[in-house]
Amino acid sequence: MSTEPEAAAAEEAETAAADEAGPGTPDAAPDAGDAETRDADADAAESTDGADSPAGADGADGEGKSAELSETEAEIAAQRELRERIEQRKASKEGPIDAGAKLSGTAADLLAAVRAVESGEKPVASAFREPEPAPRRPAPSPAAEPVRTQQPAPASAPAAESVDAVRAVLAEGGAPAALAEPTAAALGEGAEDRLREDPWQLLRVPGVRTEQADGFARALLGAACGPDDERRGRAITVWLLEQAAAAGHTALDAAALTAALGQRAVPDPEAAVQSAVAEGDALVFQDAIEGADVPVQRSDDAEGQDGEGDEDGEAGRPVRVLIGLERYALAEESLADGLARVINSLSKDETSGPGTDGWETAAAEASGSAAELIRAAAGHGLVLHSGGESARAEPAALVAAAAALGLRVCAATHSADGRRRLARAPGVDEAAVVTVAGLLAGAQGPGRDADGALALDLLVVLDAPQLDVETAAMLVESLPDGARLVLSGDPGVLWSAGPGRVFADLLAARCCPQIVSRTPDPGPVGELVSGIGIGELNQVDAPGKEVVIVPVRDAAEAIHRTVQLVADSVPRAIGVPAEQTQVITPGHGGAAGTRALNAALKERLNPGPGRFGGFDPGDRVAHVPAAGRTTLGRVVRADAEGLHLECDGAPVVVRKERVEQEVRHAWALTAHQATGLRWPAVVVVLPGDAAQVLTRPWVYTAFGRAERHLSVVQGVEQALPRAVAERLWKDRTTRLQTLLRPQVPSVAV
Repeated sequence: MSTEPEAAAAEEAETAAADEAGPGTPDAAPDAGDAETRDADADAAESTDGADSPAGADGADGEGKSAELSETEAEIAAQRELRERIEQRKASKEGPIDAGAKLSGTAADLLAAVRAVESGEKPVASAFREPEPAPRRPAPSPAAEPVRTQQPAPASAPAAESVDAVRAVLAEGGAPAALAEPTAAALGEGAEDRLREDPWQLLRVPGVRTEQADGFARALLGAACGPDDERRGRAITVWLLEQAAAAGHTALDAAALTAALGQRAVPDPEAAVQSAVAEGDALVFQDAIEGADVPVQRSDDAEGQDGEGDEDGEAGRPVRVLIGLERYALAEESLADGLARVINSLSKDETSGPGTDGWETAAAEASGSAAELIRAAAGHGLVLHSGGESARAEPAALVAAAAALGLRVCAATHSADGRRRLARAPGVDEAAVVTVAGLLAGAQGPGRDADGALALDLLVVLDAPQLDVETAAMLVESLPDGARLVLSGDPGVLWSAGPGRVFADLLAARCCPQIVSRTPDPGPVGELVSGIGIGELNQVDAPGKEVVIVPVRDAAEAIHRTVQLVADSVPRAIGVPAEQTQVITPGHGGAAGTRALNAALKERLNPGPGRFGGFDPGDRVAHVPAAGRTTLGRVVRADAEGLHLECDGAPVVVRKERVEQEVRHAWALTAHQATGLRWPAVVVVLPGDAAQVLTRPWVYTAFGRAERHLSVVQGVEQALPRAVAERLWKDRTTRLQTLLRPQVPSVAV
């Protein structure tokens, strides 16, 4: 496995997406890619891959039908609304610059900066200097009664006329008719005309690959089609950036991007990037480097031969040239601005006035790390807290203390299971505990004021490593001035499924107090996982068979032993029934991936004909209505309306035509799907072909899902301790630290 952070980022993103074929598409052979990247992309590829077959190209924008608007649908719609608000605020920082008729706001500003450097009008360092943050909205009056905003309606499906017109164009190019609806949704109004004018726009449809778009373009354009077509280079540039985002990057190093373009037969990669920037499809950034070992150019390279530096004397500093999509650039910039506001908006009276006596009393009643956390939250707008499962009691103590002081407090978790566990903590009001999705959707938590700010004095977010930049930006954007924010999580687990590494970036930025819990996770499982966190796979004493290692020779034996453990051994020896035991494996494909394991487990635990898309009542399932959003549940029944599920206690109906894309069996999951969840017993399956994809974060996450019992069915032998000792996180290219640096000074932590 390559350890270079940039050289093949786009290539690996494409490979990860291709390897995680969706349900109903042929299994992909496991590759040597990073396990974290494969898991992060699993849900997205599950609903989008296989675009060359009708079964795998049914569209990524449709959502399951239910009697009421589901929490996931509402969250997606709320994200869309909040993203529009972010974009409007960012675009209003400065008036549009005349940098091209198609551009405005941030895209126009950056294009104008590029042209200023190219013409010699400005040096690089000054041309790309970040603008000052815009004034922020005031906090709502404490006396004002909060209102609960209505959940926005989800996006409607494209009109039938538009779908028919697109289908006709696709037929001319020999593309599957099943691509018509997702293409119309992706390209919007006039999709058929856009597609005819630029056939490579087909790459904007999730799951379509470059060779498929090239074939479509050749069929439409004939002799006029060539690898040097400007439209092709621009479209592949955007596609590579989308693939990189699926692998967790918010931007790509310019050298890595141009190298990936060259690998896809783009004759002039630099011209392709410039074209994408000029059309507003991508943005360019030049970020100062703080001692990083990455490809650089000097900021005086673009200043001509006069050798004059900029007005601040910064000429000659090393800079890193990054290319990114506007969507994630806006989110990351908004997140940095919002975090700076949270850090700086807490008034002196709130941190040192008479009202702080209550905080000190609450801290005195707590002990250890919990007391430290309460004191840190009393005096700072932003606080980071890190620790394992047992350490969740510390933010719970903070929530209870803040509520006792009369503050408006809310705690948000990644999953409904995490919400239930936190609500059981002493002194925590169940009504104050929500999921992040429910809070953003407006289905849970406090109301909002007229400007969209949450009626909160303190927001505590658990499972913070699972926040991607867009979700984090929306949370921070929703906080009023003067509100406190505490981000808590285990830094050893896998990062978010979406782009960014928010929690890790904030820990590295050292921009606020950091409380490291001293509360260990108990028992043999806790001891084992704690050792993995520091790179040691230790043999632990497990007198009650809390940890069991089951060696196997091949994938067939791995499946046989897994079914035996779940159906017989764990219930008999440990007392945990099969319905409370979860199987976790590195990927969906392969001889012992989730598909193969789920087929074997269904045959043993809930056999049936699978008349409705392979499902029967009682089947354990994972519902994936959108990329990276998985809820677990069971099949209730099936009828003409669709497949009826119960997910996290709520009814969900998935239309018949969406079942293959949105629902899969869930006796076995990937580690990323299992993040934020816990089960009494867990069986981790590591077949021999998984050796190259294991990393320390993957093993830490998978093993840490077990509460009472952990069985490890493994055929990777010494590859497991090597992965724990040597293979760390696959790096992600992000800009959050760079954006925070000029706004928030580092603090001693």
